[in-house]
Amino acid sequence: MSKCHPLQPDGESSDAIFMLCFPLIAMSNPTIVFDPYAAVDLRNIVQTIVINHNVAVTGQADWYPVAFFLKDENGEVLGGLLGDIWAAWLHVRILAVAAPVRGHGFGREMMKRAELYAVERGCTDAFLDTFSFQARPFYEKLGYRVFGTLENHPVGHEHYFMTKKLDSTK
Repeated sequence: MSKCHPLQPDGESSDAIFMLCFPLIAMSNPTIVFDPYAAVDLRNIVQTIVINHNVAVTGQADWYPVAFFLKDENGEVLGGLLGDIWAAWLHVRILAVAAPVRGHGFGREMMKRAELYAVERGCTDAFLDTFSFQARPFYEKLGYRVFGTLENHPVGHEHYFMTKKLDSTK
């Protein structure tokens, strides 16, 4: 099977393109293998299967990675925001700021920049998840609201799912 990345930026434009990477595969005695530390290439294959399905069903092929990093003067990473954009939605997967530099607005600034990047790419909404012991009040101050709660995950805590309408006038 050829190597393929599910969606790659098009060098000719600012749009993203979708690459269908799976030729018809003959099934001959497939087996299930447990590999929790599988290489990124293997994980990308599984992700590509889902992406191919999603694009085929929705017709939404534009996808953009989102990655902002907080670095010190030596280039050491002190935090970051990771996510992606698909189907006019920003998905913030991870926002982290190292304890020594929290409370200085870096998280808020990374969220602002990610939302601006998303709006520039046509996003109308954003979503993320957080736990009761993490940053729900922080996200609420940024305009996010809870739309779902998974109780007792982990035991004694809640897992919140949050969303926000993005403002395209800013």
